[in-house]
Amino acid sequence: MLEPINRRDFMKISGGTALALTARENRIFAAEAPSMPNIVLILTDQQHLDTISAADCSHIQTPALDKLKNRGTLFTQSYCGNPVCGPSRSCIFSGRTSSEAGVPVNGRPLREDIPNLGQWLSQHSDYETIYSGKWHVPEGFTHFIPGFNVINTGIGGQGNVCDTSSSRACETYLHNRTSDHPFFMVASFLQPHDICEWLRINTYPPDQLRYAELEPELPPLPDNFEYDPREPDYVKRNRQRRDPPKGNWDEMQWRYYRWSYYRHVEMVDAEIGRILQALEDTDHLNDTVVIFTSDHGEGMGHHQTVRKSSLYEEALAVPFIISWPGHLPQNQTDTSHLITGMDIFPTVCDFAGVPLPEIMRGRSLRPLLTKPDPAWDDAVVCESNSNRGRMVRTSRYKYIAYAKDEVDQLFDMREDPGETRNLSADPQYASVLKEHRERLIEWERQLVVAPDLKYANVWWRKG
Repeated sequence: MLEPINRRDFMKISGGTALALTARENRIFAAEAPSMPNIVLILTDQQHLDTISAADCSHIQTPALDKLKNRGTLFTQSYCGNPVCGPSRSCIFSGRTSSEAGVPVNGRPLREDIPNLGQWLSQHSDYETIYSGKWHVPEGFTHFIPGFNVINTGIGGQGNVCDTSSSRACETYLHNRTSDHPFFMVASFLQPHDICEWLRINTYPPDQLRYAELEPELPPLPDNFEYDPREPDYVKRNRQRRDPPKGNWDEMQWRYYRWSYYRHVEMVDAEIGRILQALEDTDHLNDTVVIFTSDHGEGMGHHQTVRKSSLYEEALAVPFIISWPGHLPQNQTDTSHLITGMDIFPTVCDFAGVPLPEIMRGRSLRPLLTKPDPAWDDAVVCESNSNRGRMVRTSRYKYIAYAKDEVDQLFDMREDPGETRNLSADPQYASVLKEHRERLIEWERQLVVAPDLKYANVWWRKG
């Protein structure tokens, strides 16, 4: 009988050469639970929560994400830290809020005294830290990311071009690596962000559908296409600045936009599939934790919004999957635990066996996957609009406030998941409103805000 041997020892015995393994040897490795698994973080850009066919989205085909979902756990109460590209990515790679990381808007770097995830792993472990694709903290596409070996920068701001080069680089890395160290690889894609360019091109669409044969395939308007007009001024202004009001869209044009967005998601699904296949082909499927999410969502016509920046669910909620076949639950959906992009940093550190920095706003998600009844806070807070907007989500309610705006929003997410009835002015909900304002004030007091963000501490007015 063959004695089990771990992959690292096998590589040493073979002189560091990547050898083809027999089916019997693969079974031996598959039974092993590595203490330092490989970790792959897959990021898309601007992906709506409901865009996975295996999660009951009937308007799309996503075989790669379906496979990943069936191999792991899908979280349906997942939020980005801030619904804008750079700020959200600062949350992911620092485990801190965007106001603490010093990135309230695009174009700003992480504070120098806060390490990013690649730097932290490089300093505290033997992990190879690999990056491919979009960065955006602050440069969108760069060869130089502290703490990472950048194997591909992407090609400018066009996802239908640069995403293929990113996935090919990851595929090539997996097929050619000879190191016996574990790897942490980030595959950061730009799609479905190209919908922004599609919107610009189609601001003034023709009176009739460009391709009449598509009409039977167009998805319907969302149930919450209409919205409660009692909104903060920022939300109203943001909607009016976007493309549909300028083009005076009718129902058919809204539906055509939704159909087009799904096609953008399918493009990036193909690139994700290339990476998943490479993990299988290189026998890394069972020794690699795969984490998938997006930096923020997409309006998709909900509340008659497009793109990002708002604190409605469509821009703020994101798909999130964790998979590790043979070691974590498979084909599972978590519909109750509230999580954010800030949880990625501590989750990666947990799987890697690495201690956390002294200050960390996120929490490791590993207990939610491995313990029957883990302790978990029932609230998350997210930021937006240069740190002037904030959202508090609890198990039942969602509260939204903007600095120097007297209109708050309060939604009962159990009875009104589409956020169509603002309850903030209803006296029956006065105690709920007060509780959520107090939660926000207390959360604000704990922050160590970047020194140059003088306007950050503004929430006293809601007290």
